[in-house]
Amino acid sequence: MGKVIALANQKGGVGKTTTTVNLAAALAEQGKKVLVIDTDPQGNSTSGFGIDKNNLPDNSTIYELMLGHCSLEDCIIKEVLPGISVLPSNVNLAAVEIELINAGKRDYHTILKDEIDFIRYDYDYILIDCPPSLNMLTINAMTTADSVMVPIQCEFYALEGLSQLIHTINLIKERMNPALSMEGVVFTMFDARTNLSTQVVENVKANLDEKVFDTVIPRNIRLAEAPSFGQPITVYDSKSAGAESYRKLAQELIAAK
Repeated sequence: MGKVIALANQKGGVGKTTTTVNLAAALAEQGKKVLVIDTDPQGNSTSGFGIDKNNLPDNSTIYELMLGHCSLEDCIIKEVLPGISVLPSNVNLAAVEIELINAGKRDYHTILKDEIDFIRYDYDYILIDCPPSLNMLTINAMTTADSVMVPIQCEFYALEGLSQLIHTINLIKERMNPALSMEGVVFTMFDARTNLSTQVVENVKANLDEKVFDTVIPRNIRLAEAPSFGQPITVYDSKSAGAESYRKLAQELIAAK
C-alpha cells in the first residue's frame, strides 16, 4: 500500500512545493511509482511538471473531484514523467470550501481521503502539496495522509508558526486520523556561506521534539530556475547540488519506510 505524505507549512515561501515536485522526481528515479496531489489553488505543483494549469480540460482538476463532478480517473494526469502522475489544481480550487458548505456537506473534511483510499495500492508514494494556510484543504490532506513532512526555510523566524502547525496535526490525529504521524522536518534554502543557516538548524533541532531529516536542501540557483521551465531539478539540471540533495532526501525517506 502506498504511503501518503502531506507536505505542509502555513508559512509561504518555505520550499514546500519545490520539495513536493523534486522529491517526487527523485523517488521516481529510484523506481518508485508516485502520485502528486496539488491541493493549493495556486497550482504551482501542477505547473512544476509542465502542465498548463490555466488550460486544463473541463471537469479535470481536484476542484471538480471534491465537488463530485468527476471521477478520480478523469482527473489524474498519468505519466507526466516516467513514474509520476499528477492530480492537478488551479485557481478554481479557492472556492471549493464555500461550495461544499453551501451544498450542505458535513463530511467535507474527508472527501479527499474517501477518493484516495481507492487508489492507495496503485502507488508507492502519494505526495500532497498543501496550501500555505491551515484551512479545509490542509485538513483534507492531513486526514488523508499517513504522515506530515514540514519544509522549513533556514531563516530567523523558522520556528514561528511551527507550534501551531504541530498543534493542528495533533488535533487531526486526535479527532479525525489516529494513524497520522510526523514524518519529519526538512530544512530548505540552506546557505553554507552564512552562520545564520547553521544557527537556525541547530536551534530548531534543540527546540523541536520531532524528527529532523539529515538531508538539508541548499539555496541553489538551478533549483530556483527549474519551475519556470516546468521541470523538476532532476530533469532541468540532473547534476546540480539541488538535484543531488533531493536524491539524498528520497533515499532517506525510502530507508525510513
